[in-house]
Amino acid sequence: MKKFLSLLMAVLMMASVLAGCGGDTTTDETEQDANTQDTTTEQTGTNVSPLTGSGTELKFRTGGEQGTYYGFGTVLAQAVTSSGCNTKVTAVSSNGSQDNIEQMDYNTAQLGFVQSDVMDYAYNGTNLFEGYPVTGFSTVAALYMEQVQIVTCDPEIKTVADLAGKTVSIGASGSGVFYNAIDILSAYGLDYETDIKAQYQDFGNSADSLQDGKIDAAFVVAGAPTTAIASLATAKDTYLVSLDDEHIAKLQETSPYYEKYVIPEGTYDGVPEATTVAVSAVVIARDDVSEEDVYNFVYTIFENADSIAASHDKGKELDLEFAAGVTNVPYHPGAAKYFAEKGFEVPTK
Repeated sequence: MKKFLSLLMAVLMMASVLAGCGGDTTTDETEQDANTQDTTTEQTGTNVSPLTGSGTELKFRTGGEQGTYYGFGTVLAQAVTSSGCNTKVTAVSSNGSQDNIEQMDYNTAQLGFVQSDVMDYAYNGTNLFEGYPVTGFSTVAALYMEQVQIVTCDPEIKTVADLAGKTVSIGASGSGVFYNAIDILSAYGLDYETDIKAQYQDFGNSADSLQDGKIDAAFVVAGAPTTAIASLATAKDTYLVSLDDEHIAKLQETSPYYEKYVIPEGTYDGVPEATTVAVSAVVIARDDVSEEDVYNFVYTIFENADSIAASHDKGKELDLEFAAGVTNVPYHPGAAKYFAEKGFEVPTK
């Protein structure tokens, strides 16, 4: 009898360890299950999701290696992968929002960072996706605001109007920066094909070209501070071109997804305060990614926001209400499940 009891206890202990990351938690969890969860959290330093992931590697397309998407996306991918719930995420660099959506449509990626405006273009088949809508994806979470930063090393360029006749980088092919640049230039009565000398460069190449004097200004759409601009500001006098209220209002008449945003002085070394507009940085997922994996992704980020914030400044902007505030593209069921547990109802397909 004693041998039988000993064997039974060993089986129960092994089952509790194996269940540390599996199954939905309920209000009547056993004390043993709770202790197992506490032990897992203490060992990993992470609040571990109650669901078990698929174990399949999920490719998470981000942005250029000197942009915020890549830096923050790498932190998020590592946090989820190391959380212990068998959801594996690998961050990879990319050409930005449009590229991310297209690669997800081809199923060469399962997750991606996108600008909220580009996500809307794709879902409704407009602008970058004119006549070719992509609808096989869902919202995971909005994570932070990303600012339209017009960068120059020329102190004589004080307004967008001053860009006339100048050599200006308006973003890499496949990025959302291009349309942001067109929107803002248009609000000031400038045509990118005739009124400026347009260059098509990513963040890093734009910063290098500014430092070398090859271009006069560059549009960079990313969460401030952005690595490429920060590096430029330490090497050369750098300025951010401000937008005025009249032209911001004109811009919002046709593009209501833009929000006025002030980049404070001190965001970059020696760069004064600047007024601009911003869009939301949103993570999306293919519809066929498992509910468990998406739940684990969102759970890990928001239940461990403090530790993520210690690894990347954008973690300080994580906010549940903002994350659940997307209305133009429905949420993935896995994300909706997590937000519902937190008291936020989000639209789903």
